[in-house]
Amino acid sequence: MSDRMQWTNALSTRPSLEAAVTEVVEAVQSSLAELPDLGIVFISSAYASDYPRLIPLLREQLSLPILIGCGGGGIVGMESVAQVAEIEGNPALSLTVAHLPGVKVHSFYLTPEDLPDLDSSPTAWTQAIGISPQDPCHFILLSEPFSARINDLLEGLDFAYPGSIKIGGLASMGTSGNQSALFYQREGEKTQSLYREGTVGVALSGQIVVETIVAQGCRPIGPVYRVSEGERNVIVGLADLEGQSASRSPLEMLRELIQSLDERDRELAQHSLFVGIAGDEFKLNLQPGDFLIRNLIGVDPRVGAIAIGDRVRPGGRVQFHLRDARTSAEDLEWLLSSHLSGQALNRSPARGALMFSCLGRGEGLYGVPNFDSTLFRRFFPDLPIGGFFCNGEIGQVGGRTFLHGYTSAFAIFRQPL
Repeated sequence: MSDRMQWTNALSTRPSLEAAVTEVVEAVQSSLAELPDLGIVFISSAYASDYPRLIPLLREQLSLPILIGCGGGGIVGMESVAQVAEIEGNPALSLTVAHLPGVKVHSFYLTPEDLPDLDSSPTAWTQAIGISPQDPCHFILLSEPFSARINDLLEGLDFAYPGSIKIGGLASMGTSGNQSALFYQREGEKTQSLYREGTVGVALSGQIVVETIVAQGCRPIGPVYRVSEGERNVIVGLADLEGQSASRSPLEMLRELIQSLDERDRELAQHSLFVGIAGDEFKLNLQPGDFLIRNLIGVDPRVGAIAIGDRVRPGGRVQFHLRDARTSAEDLEWLLSSHLSGQALNRSPARGALMFSCLGRGEGLYGVPNFDSTLFRRFFPDLPIGGFFCNGEIGQVGGRTFLHGYTSAFAIFRQPL
């Protein structure tokens, strides 16, 4: 048996689920030289009526010790060894399988009721997951979008496993309005394979390195401010970082900032304005990727306050951001380039990748198909990649894990040297 990690992916767009399953299974079997240890499947919501049949059909043709997956409004996979595709709104099935020598794969399914409350000890969370914090691991998480308590789960996992990577996404339905779906199967267990709520996931420990790229698709405008007054998700006062000027209302400062922009950016600010929160409170020189991007959800003209889609705290740093297709493309390219340029020369080769992209990206944002995945493959030309379009993306910013929107999050898998 080879001690080299192997990942492979296959994509099918056959309208018949039976034909699609046969096509992807034959493709991964022909390209994987060793027995697989893990399977990850993403299936288009165009097959929604066939969801209950997916796992039985796969297991008839392919033996997988652990299989997780979910439904998506768009599916990402390899049409061929050289060509990646993002299939939006049409039937598509993407199957990733991996041979993981020296890696322990621990799988789990959690209902919202299984999660401890946020006042619980780390032990309560490690017992719920079923893996010791002494065993360093990394998580792939797939959740149902409406009742999974995903933010509580991410906060709990960061609390119990602070050095672990967490990456994934929320199942999506596209425009069909069908119910979302999660898939989970462990060899030798006679459990149901289709779930409509909760979270499925795997924890990978041992001889594996997981790196992530979280592209939030925004660019900063104006200076970085310090929150001088705020409560919960409402910012009441902002000041410059050096404290040289008095605190002012954020709405007043925002109006001045917008007036200083060029015509294109002023127009963009009318509908694509966001607030970035510095993820690392100790980092001095903040880069674009250091900000957690959140929606600006309301203003109070009476006091000049603004409300955003996350909690703020006095002393925290914020910066206004804009988002459009060009900015999203430049942001992803900058992050990919920075990731490669920051790599140690003796780092082991990447073996596989997963992509979790927002339903609001894709062709609807860029006007052309396959944009994010093709750009990723330009930097990682030989890397097999699978994924789906999410109803929310899971990834880390500033060392903490968050649920994002309008984001493309990538996981890259390597062996340690």
